[in-house]
Amino acid sequence: MAAGEPSVARRPAVDTAQAEALARAWYGVDGAAHELPSERDRNFRIEPAGDAGPFVLKISNAQERAEWLECQSEVLEKLAADLAAEGSPFPRVIDNRDGDRLTRVDQAGETLLVRMLTHVPGVPLAGYRPQSPALLRDLGGLLGRVDVALQAHDHPELHRDLSWDLVNAAGCFARHDDVIVDPERRALAAYFSSLYEREAAPRLEELPRSAIHGDANDYNVMVDVVGPLAEPRLGLIDFGDMVHSCTVGELAVATAYAMLDKPDPLAAAADVVAGYHAARELTQAEVDVLFPLICTRLCMSATFAATQRREAPDNEYLSVSEEPVWRALHQLAEVPPSYARYVLRHACGWSPCPESAAVREWIAEHGSDAAPVIPAELLAAPVEFDLSVGSPDAVGPELGVDELTARSTGAVRAAGGRVGVGRYDEARLLYVDDRFRTHQGDPRARRTVHLGVDLFALAGTPVSAPLEGVVHGLADNSGEQDYGPTIVLEHRVDGGPTFHTLFGHLSRESLEGLVVGQRIERGQLLARVGAPPENGNWPPHLHFQVITDMLGRVAEFPGVADPDQRAVWLDLCPDPSALLGLPATARASSSAASDLLARRGERLGPSLSLSYRRPLHIVRGIGAQLFDVEGRAYLDCSNNVCHVGHAHPEVVEAAARQAAVLNTNTRYLHDNILDYADRLAGLFPDPLSVCFFVCSGSEANELALRMARAHTAARDVVVLEGGYHGNTSALVDVSHYKYAGPGGAGAPDWVTAVAMPDTYRGAHRGPDAAARYAAEVADALAGLRQRGRDVAAFLGEPLMGCGGQVVLPEGYLAEVYRDVRAAGGLCIADEVQIGFGRVGSHMWGFEACGVVPDIVTLGKPIGNGHPLGAVVTTPEIARSFANGMEYFNTFGGNPVSCAVGAAVLDVIEREGLQENARVAGQRLLEGLEELRRDAPLIGDVRGLGLFVGVELVLDAESRAPAPEHASYVAERLRDLGVLVGVDGPSHNVIKLKPPLVFSVVDAERVIDSLRRVLAENPVQL
Repeated sequence: MAAGEPSVARRPAVDTAQAEALARAWYGVDGAAHELPSERDRNFRIEPAGDAGPFVLKISNAQERAEWLECQSEVLEKLAADLAAEGSPFPRVIDNRDGDRLTRVDQAGETLLVRMLTHVPGVPLAGYRPQSPALLRDLGGLLGRVDVALQAHDHPELHRDLSWDLVNAAGCFARHDDVIVDPERRALAAYFSSLYEREAAPRLEELPRSAIHGDANDYNVMVDVVGPLAEPRLGLIDFGDMVHSCTVGELAVATAYAMLDKPDPLAAAADVVAGYHAARELTQAEVDVLFPLICTRLCMSATFAATQRREAPDNEYLSVSEEPVWRALHQLAEVPPSYARYVLRHACGWSPCPESAAVREWIAEHGSDAAPVIPAELLAAPVEFDLSVGSPDAVGPELGVDELTARSTGAVRAAGGRVGVGRYDEARLLYVDDRFRTHQGDPRARRTVHLGVDLFALAGTPVSAPLEGVVHGLADNSGEQDYGPTIVLEHRVDGGPTFHTLFGHLSRESLEGLVVGQRIERGQLLARVGAPPENGNWPPHLHFQVITDMLGRVAEFPGVADPDQRAVWLDLCPDPSALLGLPATARASSSAASDLLARRGERLGPSLSLSYRRPLHIVRGIGAQLFDVEGRAYLDCSNNVCHVGHAHPEVVEAAARQAAVLNTNTRYLHDNILDYADRLAGLFPDPLSVCFFVCSGSEANELALRMARAHTAARDVVVLEGGYHGNTSALVDVSHYKYAGPGGAGAPDWVTAVAMPDTYRGAHRGPDAAARYAAEVADALAGLRQRGRDVAAFLGEPLMGCGGQVVLPEGYLAEVYRDVRAAGGLCIADEVQIGFGRVGSHMWGFEACGVVPDIVTLGKPIGNGHPLGAVVTTPEIARSFANGMEYFNTFGGNPVSCAVGAAVLDVIEREGLQENARVAGQRLLEGLEELRRDAPLIGDVRGLGLFVGVELVLDAESRAPAPEHASYVAERLRDLGVLVGVDGPSHNVIKLKPPLVFSVVDAERVIDSLRRVLAENPVQL
């Protein structure tokens, strides 16, 4: 058979019963057989009873040669010996009853060759999600180590003419017109055939060669899940396509299949290559041909699948990857081959674009000789425009172009007409909307990093060429927020490099009189700064960019890049500041996460924890979204502090307006504190009408305890297990979540904890649960009386946060409050987490429970992140507290804090946020409940409004908590741009407490994201 034709051998006619008999007779393995997919052979997994096995029985087709199977066995033995530290990533050959590795069985006049192998655990990579960057790097590393182990291994059987060998690709391409029916697909195959012939085939002879596995496709790589938070282990099976060939072919094959169904296939390829290079160092020649070889393997797979399916239509395995392969080829056809090479070079730790170094050096040496691009007098003292994501001056896409233009033009005029400079390598908030999405697979993926320098100037400002050159391209790219009219010049420097400069956002008249190929002199007037809408509908400015490789483009080029691809794009587009006569400050800079972690470790206490294994560097919030330093957006579902939305403009304005007038302590008369107290008290039922203002929820609860003790002359406090009330010493003493947890010292003798009324996990779960839990409080009160102690207060959250988002059973608090008051104590409702409309149906959580407490404590949402808290109580209790000891709080209730608190109330009322919490929360709960019915991992869904918990369990009957799975789910949701927390005594409850501007659309996103995560393998353990 010719090298370019696939081998479609007739598979042996062996069924499961015959396979079981063979395994029993020749290997002493008695077990059930299950057939596995195979291209040419019959493979069966044999599962004996007990701890032995499972095993794989391989029955080769009649065309297979014994020498070839012995060659495979030798390789497996060598890998087992050389890579023993790897565990068991490869099958081992089991000797038969005669001590031989190969068994010959006569059947229907044919001799079949049979082998027994150990079973490599796991599921095929093809069906495993998520295929994380770490997993793909591990895949590359495994194959790199295999190739190192086989570097000096040889066997005559390995030197064979294999149709799947990439060096034989020409034969495959010669046949694709015969078997690929669809004209669009034929055109794709023809394109990649040309790429192979042009960029790979002429270089194959110079590449290193060795024995390779040759077929590490996504069905031959096994993924063994060992735990939700541990990286899975990889295994490699099916050594039937081994060949002595170009070693880099190993990597090309594995990478081709690792790219399938990836939103960013090139990023997946880079991860595999990085792992491989770390284990077996690639040569630059190998990397140069790698992308064409990857695409070639995909084309071979598609072509051979069509051929084999035609000749063996009953074997579905032959075309199992066909559609994903074509989808990948369509994606890769959009990727310039040189750009792919740059990405893969960067994965190896090399400079992405080799030509860029010379361009940077030339600009650094000769940039001062360039003519001014903008009139020199305007550039004499440029004004820096900080447009980075975290800058107070940064603006987002929510502002209209008129507002953006007014701001930038106003800043330029205020600086005397001088130019405003927008920096190079700056991640910007301007680009976070969907127009700058790079792919659909990751909601955070946006092109945010600026690749040029912006010169903000008045419309009509002249633009000149800094260097002599020729017009490479010109066009009116006036799509929505595009470049507008654009000119690209090519510069061929005598004795130096060739590069391009791009001038964007020009006036339309700038294109008149120019033609491609026209020579432009240094300092020649080239264009003028355009105005919206002709300049792409941006504020007047010149976008100036240096480009070392146009990637086949003519009159446009990406001006911003995805931060994940930052290094490659910045290498392609060197800093143009020197050509503009600008200082180095024209380049943005930000601290790396590793540097921040190191500084945090030095300056902050180690007990101050961070969220997520890969901590986020968050620099901005808007509404229900947070943005990291690179402009990646995250839906905030855990921040119940910024109650009315991050950086709500009315709240910000209220703080700034009052801070500009007065902020002082509370020993003076001021309207703000009284006006705010009136409004706040008006939200409470009688007799709750007196306010004490503090700076935090902890201060509020501390003050509430003092009040209760002053009023009752008692000291003891009854609290709920799982409760958390603050971080002062006294509050840690009454917070069961803290004192009974890691590092806790237990409760002092004046604290009595009663069972958390959890109707899902607790001791009482039926219709009488409220009464039975309340009876435990009555028993605790009786126990105090028997010991001669009086109760000062019952302190509890009407909905429990750290306890696991627990909704108290109906009637529980009413009975508890009745018994506590009968014992002489006060009832304190901790509303620090749940107040101000979060529960949707009511303004306060205690209202939803049908009770009126004696003291209510407020914090967190009261100031939308501003340090503000409050205690609201009755006039009687307030009088008892006035026992001669002055109460004073320096900052509590200061004019700024009260202005902020009033603004929060304004927003809640005007924007209907309590009703929004009810509606959005109802949809969130409904969707999560729908998921629970189909996901065994979800044991319970509970909550009110936008205070929701999802409890994860290992088993529905035992309700054993699943803390590792909860942590895994939170980490994966973070990867999908959704931020949640994990809480509960067993740390197995996903908590959802977003800002109240969280919408029904946001709820759908959370539901869809969780559905996606729950479908992944690690959480199915």
